[in-house]
Amino acid sequence: MTGVLPSQRIRDLIDTGAIKLEHPVVAGQIQPASLDLRLGTVAYRVRASFLAGEGRSVADRLTEFEMHRVDLTKGAVLEKGCVYVVPLMESLALPQGITAVANAKSSTGRLDLLTRTITDGGVEFDRIVPGYVGPLYAEICPRSFSVLVRPGMRLNQIRFRSGHAVLSDAELHNLHAQTPLVDGTPLISDGLGFSVDLAPEAGSLVGYRAKPHTGVIDLDLLNHYDPREFWEEIHSDTRQIILDPGAFYILVSREAVTIPPMQAAEMAPYLAMVGEFRVHYAGFFDPGFGHAEAGGAGSRGVLEVRCHEAPFVLEHGQVVGRLVYEQMEALPEQLYGQGIKSNYQGQGLKLSKHFRA
Repeated sequence: MTGVLPSQRIRDLIDTGAIKLEHPVVAGQIQPASLDLRLGTVAYRVRASFLAGEGRSVADRLTEFEMHRVDLTKGAVLEKGCVYVVPLMESLALPQGITAVANAKSSTGRLDLLTRTITDGGVEFDRIVPGYVGPLYAEICPRSFSVLVRPGMRLNQIRFRSGHAVLSDAELHNLHAQTPLVDGTPLISDGLGFSVDLAPEAGSLVGYRAKPHTGVIDLDLLNHYDPREFWEEIHSDTRQIILDPGAFYILVSREAVTIPPMQAAEMAPYLAMVGEFRVHYAGFFDPGFGHAEAGGAGSRGVLEVRCHEAPFVLEHGQVVGRLVYEQMEALPEQLYGQGIKSNYQGQGLKLSKHFRA
């Protein structure tokens, strides 16, 4: 069997010790096609981001780069602009043939909270080699807002796969013919392209820009903060906006996206050559996202955009990213949105769940 492992196979990996846990799984931690990873009890403030490198452990590198330690047991603030490494409550002893990839959760990305997974011997962020045995760490760099965190918080997630799971362009065309993946004609080239919506059907609100000087966000507080204290609304009636260098934006895709029950997807950058900006991909899309059977018809993709060195004009309908679809090994026990408190099913332009609607 090849494909992305569904929730029931993730439970099997836990039962057999391929996924090791410091504490038992909590409700909602196992998603339809991924496992949420939990912060441990200490954060190491480090001088710079790093990878362990071949033959070296993260613990060894921490002795090089550690500045001080932060006890998280009673809650602690991770400050904007600083880099932290946090041992996670989960570790791995993967069987040969099983690989893993990690990514930030949607709410993490929408807070501009750069979170990447690093491993012993790792030469890439968020990529775990087949047969890996060892601990997992989260590298965390708050870029727009300082955040209050505690042990057990889930900022990133991990997806497991057996064999080659990525759908070819021909397979994507066939899938779209059976179950439309977008409303309209699909742009398929190394995945499914999607564009930015800067011409809303009602009103002129097209996005949000993070304010530079704000208070701390407690990640446990949901539907709590006034968006106006943290975000500036971006309005446009010209079907375009100018991105400011260094600024962080929340925008939305023009297309409504569907992930069928037997597929999963990951958001990836489109082309570096299309402009002076980057769509930061906090991006696992679970089976059932945007799917009518799971109550998600019309779900858009939220885009986390950062402009680079020069101001850049972003125009309505400009292609800014792509979704890479993968085949599931088996149908998950539950789909995204089906009774599992999925926060972003049926979404349009939407901030993270910490802000009042």
